[in-house]
Amino acid sequence: MLFKTLINIVVLALLIIPVLSQAETQYENEWNNTLKNQYFSGKSIEESNNIIELDAPIRAEDPALVPLKINTKIKQTNDSYIKKILVLVDKNPFPFVGEFEFTPYSGKADLAMRIRVNSYSYIRAIAEMNDGKLYMSKKYVKASGGCSAPVGADLDAAMQRLGKMKFRLDDGVKSKEPTLVQLLISHPNLSGMQMDQVSRFIKKSHFVQQMKISFNDKQILTAKTDIAISSDPNFRFYFVPETAGTLKAEITDTQCESPTARDVCKKGSTYTETYAINP
Repeated sequence: MLFKTLINIVVLALLIIPVLSQAETQYENEWNNTLKNQYFSGKSIEESNNIIELDAPIRAEDPALVPLKINTKIKQTNDSYIKKILVLVDKNPFPFVGEFEFTPYSGKADLAMRIRVNSYSYIRAIAEMNDGKLYMSKKYVKASGGCSAPVGADLDAAMQRLGKMKFRLDDGVKSKEPTLVQLLISHPNLSGMQMDQVSRFIKKSHFVQQMKISFNDKQILTAKTDIAISSDPNFRFYFVPETAGTLKAEITDTQCESPTARDVCKKGSTYTETYAINP
């Protein structure tokens, strides 16, 4: 009886493996056929978790608020550092999530945020080193409807808070060492695919497009972001406070008639927040 059960398990596994392989190939099609050439035409990318590692839930509890962490395995030094990280969601209507640029002043290129995932898809983080080498880490996430999740009933209140920001340093300031910072931004980050629960109309996209973080006027983090960033964006990153000074965040938003086209967008407003640092 036990032998027969083992045989059945082995047979079932052999039947499932080709199905899984076929499914994996299908979910890689967007990357292999379109996105890789669009963003990295002619370039070689090493798929490895040795430089960066992407952390995301296998199944998202809320597709409009999927937590994403990018953990790096190297320090940011003048000789060797992660220059840029591109984040993509293969199956999103607009796969581009954001492009984040770092410097040695970042200390670490770790990054955390919340994003929208619209359907079962791979999420990818591709790191570009200062010498041009590319490394990719990916996670398959089960989620659906994140980009079209309805706008909450408090949109008017959210618009009144638009652009307000707050820095948090829960672990305190570490002099001359990488210090973790959290930046909370009040912004609905409308995707252009969401229905207003009060008016029942689809709201046009209105989202944070650029973000610049500096310390004493030295660049720490610069980002271009899009509709896949969740409402009320929340970013966690590092910087190295070598002296006392001022941490500064500057964001600029935009409004677009289409959730996916970027050729007809209207420049929005710029908002600034500062925070005094005393190591």
